[in-house]
Amino acid sequence: MNPTPQLEPIASSSAEPNKSLVFTQPNVSSVSSKTEESLSEFIAHLDNYSPTIPDPVAAYYVRSAGISSTDSKVVKLISIAAQKFLSDIASDSLEQCKMRNAEQMKKTTKDKKYVLTMDDLSSSLKEYGISVTKPPYLQ
Repeated sequence: MNPTPQLEPIASSSAEPNKSLVFTQPNVSSVSSKTEESLSEFIAHLDNYSPTIPDPVAAYYVRSAGISSTDSKVVKLISIAAQKFLSDIASDSLEQCKMRNAEQMKKTTKDKKYVLTMDDLSSSLKEYGISVTKPPYLQ
């Protein structure tokens, strides 16, 4: 059985003596069984789901990245992760566009159409650590 870890405060600002802090871990068996159930349900639904990025395209890029897997579920998981990443970037870019056009929309309340510009996209990509710059001959 694992001993219960004890934590001691580094410094005490009051005149009270240092007291050791004791914490207990949650019941891991109930947490892990729920996690295993939800994971098995997710994997069961994975076969019926078709992501936006087709499996052959995802498989090509997975192989070109150096990942060799014979399991199609791995490719599908990577495809779903890429889809999530792209949808997050698109929604962040839309928010950037809405904030940029907020002043223009106050003047005209007519039709609300948004145009995605490279500035919106590059500011959203910068949040994810991707730097996009225009070539010097276009500036």
